[in-house]
Amino acid sequence: MPHAHSVRRVILSVLVAAGLCLRPALRASSQGCTWDSHGPGGGIIHALAIERQTPSTLYAGSEGGGVYRSSDAGTTWTGASAGLSSLKLRALVIDPLIPTTLYASTWGGGVFRSIDAGASWSAASEGLTTANVGPLAIDPHSPFALYAGTRNGVFKSDDAGATWNAAHEGMPDSAIPALAIDPQTPSTLYAGTDGKGVFKSSDAGATWGSVSAGLTSTLISALAIDPQTPTTLYAGVYHGGVFKSSNAGATWSAINEGLPDTAVVLLAIDPQTPSTLYVGTAGGGIFKSNDSGENWGLASSGLTDTPVFALAVDPQHPSRLYAGTGGRGVFSSNDAGLTWSATNEGLNNTWAHALAVDPQTPSTLYAGTWQSGVFKSSDAARTWVAASTGLTCTWVFALTIDAQTPGALYAGTDAGVFKSSNAGAVWSAVNEGLTSTVVLALAIDPQTPSTLYAGTGEGGVFKSSDAGASWAFAGLPGAEVHDIAIDTHSPTTLYAATWGGVFESSDAGATWNAANDGLSTAHILDLAIDPQTPSTLYAGSWDAGVFRSIDSGASWSAINEGLANITVRALVIDPQAPSTLWAGTDGGLFRSRNAGASWDAVHVDPVHARIFALALDPQAANTLYGGTHDGGVIVMRCTLARIYLPLLLRGH
Repeated sequence: MPHAHSVRRVILSVLVAAGLCLRPALRASSQGCTWDSHGPGGGIIHALAIERQTPSTLYAGSEGGGVYRSSDAGTTWTGASAGLSSLKLRALVIDPLIPTTLYASTWGGGVFRSIDAGASWSAASEGLTTANVGPLAIDPHSPFALYAGTRNGVFKSDDAGATWNAAHEGMPDSAIPALAIDPQTPSTLYAGTDGKGVFKSSDAGATWGSVSAGLTSTLISALAIDPQTPTTLYAGVYHGGVFKSSNAGATWSAINEGLPDTAVVLLAIDPQTPSTLYVGTAGGGIFKSNDSGENWGLASSGLTDTPVFALAVDPQHPSRLYAGTGGRGVFSSNDAGLTWSATNEGLNNTWAHALAVDPQTPSTLYAGTWQSGVFKSSDAARTWVAASTGLTCTWVFALTIDAQTPGALYAGTDAGVFKSSNAGAVWSAVNEGLTSTVVLALAIDPQTPSTLYAGTGEGGVFKSSDAGASWAFAGLPGAEVHDIAIDTHSPTTLYAATWGGVFESSDAGATWNAANDGLSTAHILDLAIDPQTPSTLYAGSWDAGVFRSIDSGASWSAINEGLANITVRALVIDPQAPSTLWAGTDGGLFRSRNAGASWDAVHVDPVHARIFALALDPQAANTLYGGTHDGGVIVMRCTLARIYLPLLLRGH
């Protein structure tokens, strides 16, 4: 997992959400531009729900992309988020009697209800004392009764979510990560707490009592009830594996034979053969037991070392399973977990933080993602395939291509630098001499492409003069380097964007000097050099917009009219008309036609609003690719003068 300091901006940006979140058609138009999105599919999936009567219909709740619906057993997905004010899903439940009615809990928006199979949603949170809601449970006999686990305890609704009341008398002050309802006696419920063990209610939530005897860990992450023998239940804990109770929670015993020492995130039971259990873990994939938890074995072929946050079993065909992962989208298994394959077409929820266009064949595009590795498109981002073979880390922060050597490209990851010599088919680590392996930025000398620079999370800049075969430290010790820009006219002149400001080197990294006069913030994420007048530079910052220097970084001034104090992660300069700039921000895409004196928003929908990377098709005028945080890659085509971008602007 990436170092906490070097990726704190990425993690913090996950917490930002605003506005009415409508999932549009794939193609839209704004400010003389048209845009569309075709993936790559994937992303973080927190929730899965299968329609009991028609199990080919299922729903996925994502982190930042809202709800998706599939009508063909996960083969294809479409967005289903109209009306959601938060796209950070945590749970989904379907009314067992009226399957077009479903409920969604969110982080930051409370609970929502849909009565048209996800086509539209309305808020259903009146009475809740927090907007951060986790698990949901629905009474299988009387589905107007709902329960919600929140950071403020359990809440209950008796009117299909119209109103809620606190329902945690007898419980300690605790968040509720897990809820389970007895399918035969729905007045019996169990709640897992964050540090206080398991609690039980026998009166539909009116009162609760502790049922934790035998638990060696009280951090409860998951609960599951045997549908045929509901006095048998299972509890997953963050540290300690799985526990089983055969007496309705009165006592518990550990059942961890074959389970690794990893955090258990979820539990699922085969509804037809409840002795078959599944465990999803925080980083070790899925484990399966065929003997009620006495023994466990890995059931993760295709999902090894992948966080699994959601699991759903087809109620009519229980050998068919679906897994929601922590970055790789949805996977399905048709053989009871023996093998898994991705099923993400249309689930455009990937965090695309780096882009690179092949200069020789510009219809070929690469996307580096957070937790999903590298994807490749050979048809200008219309379709994508995974291209991560050999990568030992799937957190990809930077990509760059050797323009003079076809098929040669580099990836900056949480495990250092990787190189592919065959257009992404296979990667190998090239880290000799690289003592800091969180690589946030890569830059390649345009005149001597065997010379590369790597900006690291906490180790400054490293340089390779032999196409990555070996690296040497090149200055800025301890710096968190988010971008390196090279003067194409004089490649020995470099600029580094760091969490401590801008630095300039005029001797290919041998020495560096601070270049921060006039910057109101030291938190710089991206740099762009005017291709015609390289003494003119632009800097994108964290929460302070864009700055411009006309004297090679000696002094800076803010240029934010129409842009305000927003986080800017990618900048583009038109080489034929350098007064035209583009900025990818946490609030969408912006354009300036007067060298940054003023900016206009070029709107895309909220799912694609946070743009982390930009890349240009070098042969197709006015075609721009944007890597988004939660929405995959967008393609923007504008009726404007040609946009310029070097082969790569990294995501930060």
